[in-house]
Amino acid sequence: MSTESEIRERVLRGLALNRTPGYHYLGNYLQFSFEHVSVPETRMTMDVGAHNAESNGNVAYSAVAIFVDIALASNVRAGHTPASRLATVQMNLQFTGAPMTGALQLESRLQDYIAGITSKQGATTVTVTANGKPVCLGTGAFMVLDPPPGVALYNMELRKAGDPPVAPLDENLLTSEERKVLMVADAAIARMQSGEAFIQGFLGVRTHQLENAAKGELKNGPHIGNRVGHVQGGITMGLGIATAEAALPANWMLSSVTAWYISPGEGRTLKARSKVVHRGRLTAVVRTEIFGKNNRRVMEMTTAHASKSSS
Repeated sequence: MSTESEIRERVLRGLALNRTPGYHYLGNYLQFSFEHVSVPETRMTMDVGAHNAESNGNVAYSAVAIFVDIALASNVRAGHTPASRLATVQMNLQFTGAPMTGALQLESRLQDYIAGITSKQGATTVTVTANGKPVCLGTGAFMVLDPPPGVALYNMELRKAGDPPVAPLDENLLTSEERKVLMVADAAIARMQSGEAFIQGFLGVRTHQLENAAKGELKNGPHIGNRVGHVQGGITMGLGIATAEAALPANWMLSSVTAWYISPGEGRTLKARSKVVHRGRLTAVVRTEIFGKNNRRVMEMTTAHASKSSS
């Protein structure tokens, strides 16, 4: 089977899994393996391949952000009900620069709940490894919320490697929403012929470099929403990272990202704008703002970048 056929089959399998309520399409598409989920510790695995890797072979930052977001929330959710709705309040990721290839293994832990506040927020930490080396260290804060009015939430089905396989959907039996997802995937597969990574076209992040700045855009759709229909938080972070990177020349490497989630990612399009606030000989800092429906602020982000070595 060709790479393109394997990706298309994965897209259709994700749609089949998505017919069971409780999760969201991106999680079903990326097919995380939940080895263990509890309040003290969560362990997960994500395979890296043509379906989620950039052209350099490393897994896309968006996929890493989704992976970490789901894991950190799992520790908090395990202390409530499997159907609990959580909102990401803040997330920080520190990258080591080691290759993010092959498969990513993750361990996350709940540290405690934040004391003295009116909301219920859990503070969590995570370590992601690949090829036996740490590739990402992170922290996050997650708030327990009631579901939106009229929205029923269901228990998440936590699959793991070795579970009975699920057959891809027959594309002749797709609903209109499912067909939209397949159309986006087919367009992204077609662009692979010109060298674009599938995940870039599938998620639909587009950036434009300006002088010491950049603009970014992401069109909303059923393939990037969370359980209540907002843009999934890892994708929002991925849009911010891509826009921040576009504001700098290619010789700069992302080293860390800190993001504050201010409001849900609602609307037909999310728009990002990045500005370089510091660029020295060895380090750079970029501020990124993301806006959604009615120009409402969705995210504030600060990224740090390091000058790449010539070797």
